[in-house]
Amino acid sequence: MDATNVLVAFALTAIAGLSTGIGSLMALLAKRTSKRFLSVALGFSAGVMIYVSMIEIFPEARMSIAHELGEYAGTWITIASFFAGMILIALIDKHVPDVENPHEPRQLETIPDFHTISESKRLMKTGLLTVFVIMLHNFPEGMATFAAALKSPQLGVAIAVAIAIHNIPEGIAASFPIYYATDNKKKAFGLSFLSGLSEPLGALIGYIILFRYMNDIVFGILFGLIAGIMVFISLDELLPTAREYGEPHLSIYGMIGGMMLMAVSLVLFIS
Repeated sequence: MDATNVLVAFALTAIAGLSTGIGSLMALLAKRTSKRFLSVALGFSAGVMIYVSMIEIFPEARMSIAHELGEYAGTWITIASFFAGMILIALIDKHVPDVENPHEPRQLETIPDFHTISESKRLMKTGLLTVFVIMLHNFPEGMATFAAALKSPQLGVAIAVAIAIHNIPEGIAASFPIYYATDNKKKAFGLSFLSGLSEPLGALIGYIILFRYMNDIVFGILFGLIAGIMVFISLDELLPTAREYGEPHLSIYGMIGGMMLMAVSLVLFIS
């Protein structure tokens, strides 16, 4: 395994994860969140993730497994891995209450004024729980970005950009309850920024535990899981949240734009 590719994969994963800091800055520096921008951006991210999962990652997983076990077994194992990835991320999401779920759409202007210590504590608890939930969500995403970048740096860049966009509203969701509870922008930004560290942490743990045993079968199963996780995130989180943030059509336009850009980049830089 080439050391340069490993370093590039870790760097892309770190950039994707720490983009929660961008969302945190938007929440702390802007008086109002740009709903139209978030709607298009989240739709764009979903388009990239859906297209690359179905057109590039899923076939790559099937071919890798088929190379060792044959076409029939390769196809069925890839299908099983794909839906196992969906089930995995669905189980994680299922145990997240909506009030702490970082993918529930929120805007700064909807936060009420408060004057009591108890309400301040409640907001602080919500913010800390949101940070924890983001770390839980980002862990498998870190492995996904790392594995993709390890296989193809160009593909890793595309996925990292999509996940970075996806992480912006997570930074918003994590930072503003802490800020409104503590009136401390540095603390709110720091904790929100910290939540993104789970993505490179996921990559590191995956590298230590899994990637030393990497072969075509392990790689194919992992890529199948990644495809399922990314499609589920897009359908369950990104697109619904994008529609809530802005006009419904904007999210679809963003999704189509993401698919088009991904299609062109696959032809020009990856194939």
